[in-house]
Amino acid sequence: MDTLEILRNLAIIIITAKAFGLIARKLKAPQVAGEIIAGLLIGPTLLNVVSTDDFLAGMAEIGVILLMFSAGLETDIDNLKKSGIKATILACAGVSVPLILGTILFMCFYGFQAPGSTGFMQALFIGTILTATSVSITVQALKELGKISTDVGTTIMSAAIIDDVIGIVVLTAVLGLKDPNANLGAVCIKTVLFFALSLVLGIVIFKIMQKLDERWPHTRRIPIIGMTLAFILAYVADKYFGVADITGAYVAGIILSSLDDSEYIDRKMDINSYMIFGPVFFASVGLQTNLRTVDLTILAFSIAFVIVGLLGKVVGCGLVAKILGYTPSDSLKIGVGMMTRGEVALIVAQRGLKAEIIDSRYFTAVILLIVISSVLTPIILKAIYAADEKSM
Repeated sequence: MDTLEILRNLAIIIITAKAFGLIARKLKAPQVAGEIIAGLLIGPTLLNVVSTDDFLAGMAEIGVILLMFSAGLETDIDNLKKSGIKATILACAGVSVPLILGTILFMCFYGFQAPGSTGFMQALFIGTILTATSVSITVQALKELGKISTDVGTTIMSAAIIDDVIGIVVLTAVLGLKDPNANLGAVCIKTVLFFALSLVLGIVIFKIMQKLDERWPHTRRIPIIGMTLAFILAYVADKYFGVADITGAYVAGIILSSLDDSEYIDRKMDINSYMIFGPVFFASVGLQTNLRTVDLTILAFSIAFVIVGLLGKVVGCGLVAKILGYTPSDSLKIGVGMMTRGEVALIVAQRGLKAEIIDSRYFTAVILLIVISSVLTPIILKAIYAADEKSM
């Protein structure tokens, strides 16, 4: 790709995303909502002055990795331990309810077919797409609200990570019905091995980083080493264990979260994220959407898909949270916080296209769900927290 075009696209994305982010903040809405809308404005839906390419996709991926690393750094280990069992139960609900509802939705539109048939496989895969949770936008919204390290924030983060693991297993199982070469047992073993290895190496890495931090406290070499660790674990997780790279980055953040300089590392990471990688990531969600190609048939399905996608997480996770003892307000926060979809849903959809389980017309529905959930989630979260503060 031409270097001049790269520079042009970056300039347009950054200035537009930050401008709309500031407008959103003036309107008392989260900045990320404005940045996503900026992507819609400059993308194929409206002005079509910037289009997605491999370079921007790579920049966006770095952005979400840095964001998840930062979220890990801000995670309270004690709260994470306390919410472990609850988070697992919430994640199971967050996967199973959307999976079932999505499968039924497709069959309601295109007919009920016997298990094993092409129609049934398509329906099951549509449900699988809905299992994915992209908590990166929720993370940014919680960070803006100063709630990322609270019990609710930690529970959402923990549940989202476990949700991601379960989603990978579900995806592999569904693909296995289409492709006999896919091995569900092998995926489960790899996933368990990754977290076991992370636990063992995490202790060793923390001890080493602790020594380095004592020798060179509050120096830039500490954040540089930390960022390197995030990239390494992101790479290893995806390349060798089949776990999403953002999960590896989040684990890297958790490993370093108890360092004395963890806040300093986070502050340095935030500069990179705020200046360039964050705006590119959030704007890229809008850039991947072309609302001009939507016809009435797919529009009706897409609207139903979005509704089911949002309610599946809110109802599934929210009700289970209430059963687990959370207040109605906190239960709603957890349900809303889990309803965002992003790069994971896109990856799942692309795998379905590649395996020829679904065709490209359903991709519009996925994009719409990503955009709408990404815009609504931070706005609704902010409204719930504001209502709580008024009632106190």
